[in-house]
Amino acid sequence: MKIQCRFFASVREALGTSFEEIELPPEVTTVAAVRAYLRQRGGVWDEVLSDKNLLRTAYNQQMCAADTALTEQCEVAFFPPVTGG
Repeated sequence: MKIQCRFFASVREALGTSFEEIELPPEVTTVAAVRAYLRQRGGVWDEVLSDKNLLRTAYNQQMCAADTALTEQCEVAFFPPVTGG
């Protein structure tokens, strides 16, 4: 399955990219599995996408839970919690 990943704010800055199209293996079927799959790249990917970091996720531009199922050509976005003043 091919999906689009978007990275925003400090996540984008740390990873050095804002967008990537990814061909996923068949066992990657949820938003949480995408995060785990990307962490396997190691280094900064593992650090930034670590479960200890409270990241928000969106599926097709809607906030979503980690267990949200993926569909072909969907968009998954990762971003830090919004802070305000």
